[in-house]
Amino acid sequence: MTEETAPALAPTAPWVVIKFGGTSVSTRPRWENIRRIAAAHRARGRRVLIVVSALSGITDQLKAIAEARADDARRDEACANVLARHEAMLLELEGSSRDALERWLAQLGRLVADPRRGQAAVAWQANVFALGELMSSTLGAGFLTHGGADVLPTCWLDAREYLRAESLPNQNAWGRYLSASVAAVPDPALARSLAARGDVFITQGFIARNADDETVVLGRGGSDTSAGYFGALLKAELVEIWTDVPGMFSANPRHVPEARLLARLDYEEAQEIATTGAKVLHPRALSPLRRAGVPLVIKDTNRPHLAGTEIRAAAADAAPCVKAISSRKGVTLVST
Repeated sequence: MTEETAPALAPTAPWVVIKFGGTSVSTRPRWENIRRIAAAHRARGRRVLIVVSALSGITDQLKAIAEARADDARRDEACANVLARHEAMLLELEGSSRDALERWLAQLGRLVADPRRGQAAVAWQANVFALGELMSSTLGAGFLTHGGADVLPTCWLDAREYLRAESLPNQNAWGRYLSASVAAVPDPALARSLAARGDVFITQGFIARNADDETVVLGRGGSDTSAGYFGALLKAELVEIWTDVPGMFSANPRHVPEARLLARLDYEEAQEIATTGAKVLHPRALSPLRRAGVPLVIKDTNRPHLAGTEIRAAAADAAPCVKAISSRKGVTLVST
């Protein structure tokens, strides 16, 4: 079923938020997967918000620009890498506009010339780091809407218009700009206003705006966290985290070949597993979803037919049991 033949959605149609990480947005075949996944949700009567990370490796290049300070050679090499990577993706993703991408490349040029670069000011760094997601989502919106035969009209959203960072007690400047938090609660007015604009949207993970209208970023795992925030804001029917593994396991399958996929977890169990070592999901993503009562599923981008791991509230009669075993290296225990 195509966008043209899918039935019109009611203003109250449910939402699904689908998040894709850097490896999932770095090739045309992966974007074709994203389009199929989003179109399938739309055909089932859901409005779709796609949340994307930067292209794989781009955040590291942007960090190199931020850390270069007076090292012009390192800065220039990182800038060239960012430009080359996005120009290559532009060619691969037919339908994406060079003009739309140029807006963000020009902003990178202005930030590189900004005198704050010499001191690596945290507010300046946040603006640099945000460009990765702004560029990947811009390329993706063009491809989904115009590229190939099975187009899926997709509205581009600036996440900073919807995710407002809150000031926390005793938070230093680094935390305010580079590890920000958002108080996300269900907002029916937002869901209605977006529903009036379309059915499928794409936005950025990792970025937000503070009370002074400055760009901030959410820190490590920020795209997972953004998906959690948007899932709560829209009171989504479901949030899906699409990654390169099929879900959470009872142990690290690289170390324990007999580890089993965990089909169902409650929020607290998933939070504990994520906090104590599992890399598949950042624990900060779960708090807003738990408060809003929105379930989350971890899915494998390359094997979408697999059920993955579902995370939701625990059943009232659930019996306690050991779900998973985690290990962490480099931890020193001091006892007296």
